[in-house]
Amino acid sequence: MRPRRESAARRITLLMLAALCAAAWASPPPLPAALQAEQQARAGRLQAMTPVQRNQLEQRLVAWDALSKTERDDRRARYQAWRALTAGERIELARVATELAAFPPERTQALRTQFDLLDASVQRGWRLGPALGADYDRLQPLLAYVAPGQRQPLLAALRQMDPQQRADLAVLAQRTSPQARQALRDALLGTPQQQRATWLREQVGP
Repeated sequence: MRPRRESAARRITLLMLAALCAAAWASPPPLPAALQAEQQARAGRLQAMTPVQRNQLEQRLVAWDALSKTERDDRRARYQAWRALTAGERIELARVATELAAFPPERTQALRTQFDLLDASVQRGWRLGPALGADYDRLQPLLAYVAPGQRQPLLAALRQMDPQQRADLAVLAQRTSPQARQALRDALLGTPQQQRATWLREQVGP
């Protein structure tokens, strides 16, 4: 029997795992000092550690300090991306990660190589999760140059949409000039969730 070809969507999901799993299942890297609550939580965990656990932590910190700033920044970004995923997305990725861990090394390396060949912006797009990662190419005009305070509300709104709604929004994003995209984002976020499907269809037209 001929093996079934892997679907494009599933292959991309595996590629996305290559971007997320290394950070998600490893010990989280140190976070910026400004996050006081995180620091306090770590202090509490440190006090509860056994001498062996503290020694292991020290070894991880030494390894972390040995990384380049670029690598540390990338790992922080991947870890933050993992934390931003919904519970359902984490469960889905954890399930697929179990399959990925059982792959032969050469197949895993092939996926990593394929992922590394993607444009950097597309790689970052896959960090948004399975649904938004699949639509990132089409939604990228709307997601570029978003004000920091609007980025999380915008991502939350996109995650609430179904595939058809995101497809309609992608059409609008492609039609809208760069100068008018902020107005589109404002209008989208100003429309109640239960009315967005109708609003999007009206904007797209027949």
